[in-house]
Amino acid sequence: MDYTNTDRLLIEYILTLLKFSETHHIDLEHLMENDWQTAFSILSDSQDLHTAYSLIRFMDEMPGGFFIYHADQEEQIVYANKAVLRIFQCDNMKEFQALTGNSFRGIVFSEDLDGVEHSIKEQIAASKYDLDYVEYRILCKDGSIRWIEDYGHFIHSETAGDFFYVFIGDATEKRNRQLTESATLINEKEQELQEIIDEYNKERNLIDQEQLRRLKVIEGLSVNYDSILYIDLDTNNVLPYRLSDRTQKQFNQKLRSLDFPAFTSEYINTWVHPEDRELLFEVTAPNYIRSKLSVSKTYYTNYRVINNHAVQYLQLRIVNVGSNEHISQIVMGYRIVDEEIQREMEQNQLLENALENANLAMDVKNTFLANMSHDMRTPLNAIFGFTSLARKNIADKSTALSYLDKIESSSRQLLDLIDKVLKIAWLESNNAGIAESKCSLQDIMCDVYNTLFPHASGKSIDFSLHTDELLHSDIYGDSDKLTQLLHYITNNAITYTEPGGKVDMYIKELDILTNNCAVYQFKIQDTGIGISENFLAHIYEPFERENNTTLSGAFGTGLGLTITKHIVDMMGGSIEIDSALHKGTTFTVTLTLRMQDSAPAMSENAQSPYSRLAGLKILIVEDNEINLEIETELLRDQGFLVDTAENGSIAIEKMKNARPEDYSLILMDIQMPVMNGLKAAKAIRALEDPELANIPIIALSANAFESDKRASLESGMNVHLTKPIDIPLLLETMSKLIHTKNNI
Repeated sequence: MDYTNTDRLLIEYILTLLKFSETHHIDLEHLMENDWQTAFSILSDSQDLHTAYSLIRFMDEMPGGFFIYHADQEEQIVYANKAVLRIFQCDNMKEFQALTGNSFRGIVFSEDLDGVEHSIKEQIAASKYDLDYVEYRILCKDGSIRWIEDYGHFIHSETAGDFFYVFIGDATEKRNRQLTESATLINEKEQELQEIIDEYNKERNLIDQEQLRRLKVIEGLSVNYDSILYIDLDTNNVLPYRLSDRTQKQFNQKLRSLDFPAFTSEYINTWVHPEDRELLFEVTAPNYIRSKLSVSKTYYTNYRVINNHAVQYLQLRIVNVGSNEHISQIVMGYRIVDEEIQREMEQNQLLENALENANLAMDVKNTFLANMSHDMRTPLNAIFGFTSLARKNIADKSTALSYLDKIESSSRQLLDLIDKVLKIAWLESNNAGIAESKCSLQDIMCDVYNTLFPHASGKSIDFSLHTDELLHSDIYGDSDKLTQLLHYITNNAITYTEPGGKVDMYIKELDILTNNCAVYQFKIQDTGIGISENFLAHIYEPFERENNTTLSGAFGTGLGLTITKHIVDMMGGSIEIDSALHKGTTFTVTLTLRMQDSAPAMSENAQSPYSRLAGLKILIVEDNEINLEIETELLRDQGFLVDTAENGSIAIEKMKNARPEDYSLILMDIQMPVMNGLKAAKAIRALEDPELANIPIIALSANAFESDKRASLESGMNVHLTKPIDIPLLLETMSKLIHTKNNI
């Protein structure tokens, strides 16, 4: 920004007011004696005239002399403030004009005029900033001669012409003091006097140069300031001296006054970083400013602004330039904080964040290890203990079976713990994603309900499913993850509800959107023990439980709701909790899902589907002898005929030599020597006989991540199930695949 433009505007505003007063026969001095309201009424509604009036009022209050004159042959004076009149001992402008001829030539004592004008021309020609400094004599109204110090600045305006504006001060006393001191020194020692005079002249020259340097420094430093503003706290007016790209929009690039609170509010809300706005409002409040400046001449505040989507650090400095008894006149300067301070601030923030994250990670780790140590040892202790008891009572079949049931229950607890730890690790990685396939919300709700009904029934809990407000059940979505999140929430509700309590599952269709999507609300409501208000803020944090297993009496890892929250976030939904201790809890999940164009045909309601599978032959591909023995015995117990292969290569050879009716389905392990299950599945799908190539293949593996499931499907397998084997799920899956293939 060209800051000289501000000075040109100042002159143009004053010329506008002078022309207005001349055209309308208004006495300018009389106008300036009026109060603000009266003056503004005389000046009509012109904002430029109001601004000019405010500027002249401001300059009339300056203690030093200030005047403006044309930089032409006539050197006519445009404006002089009251301090100039006092220096010339004039009571009004008419006396001053009569005394000086209303020109700069008439101001300077005639004997000094040529030298002064020559010096000004040389200095302006050599100055980068068009500045000059001269000393000369003037003739006052009473005939006395006084010395003046003159600090001038040359300004060129395309519309108004060339001007000088000048700051002057009375230097008579200083000159007289110099003469007196010089005379005294001459009387004492002529030689010493000459040396002192020479030294003094050197110092005087340095002082003159320093004055010019100060003016240049002021002009140069202003480049580093975003804005420099003058504020009168009594009138709540703000006037600009320097404007930045941001503040000039508020002033419309004009030297006009604005309401200080309105200016501050607009500036902060438009530019200041949201986290620093409260701070800026506080430090720029008039009461706060007066309080701070009553004990110090100045204070500053660092803050951030957003410039072109990037954060930039600024410093606001506020200085008292008026009376210390009544603080009203202040200057506010906005400057860019230097890079070293900015780097230091950023480094400190990084160190603070690193320390906080390290402490948080350590706390989470300690909590996790403590809970996991207890929760793993509890089922392990039960497994070892009941195994020992089962051996001791091996002859008593009923007692031994009871212990084996308990061993199985503890094993499932341990498996659930491991599964959830792996699940949360997967969800927090970058590989997790949401699948979108055809599924039924009605089926998902019913599956979760049927799975958890025995749990609720065992505790005599009134467990109900409500789907009457579900209008469009068939959607495209991730059936597995929807089932997981509903299972985790509902299982928690049943677990933490006392016997005789009530748990309800609701699904409601809230809205249908224009993009063939619908908004669904899932609500799980219980009358359980509830959650304290303090713990609600931490409920989704990994490994967090309000009470551990020992205190609550319920086994858990503190990971179920963490996984649930991750799934909801991945689906772009929301989850809310309404809970009170000893009164119950309500979880509400809201998701937007894409509806299917038409409802799929209803599946047949076949009874006892597993009985139809007896006698079918299954090929198990498994390299681990223990796993192979378990899988073989379990399937033979269900009536299947079983053939085995130790690796993928053997399985391919068996399939190449088989007839289509030999095998109904393949159970394929993934990690095997010679050839793994993925390569074997691809090779089977590439067989020439289409019936052999399309045989159902189920991946049965300990690899449980989503990427493993995706790899199995991409290799040509139909389904990916995880170990340990869930017999009911395996039989259900086999039944569906064989039914689809053979329509039995």
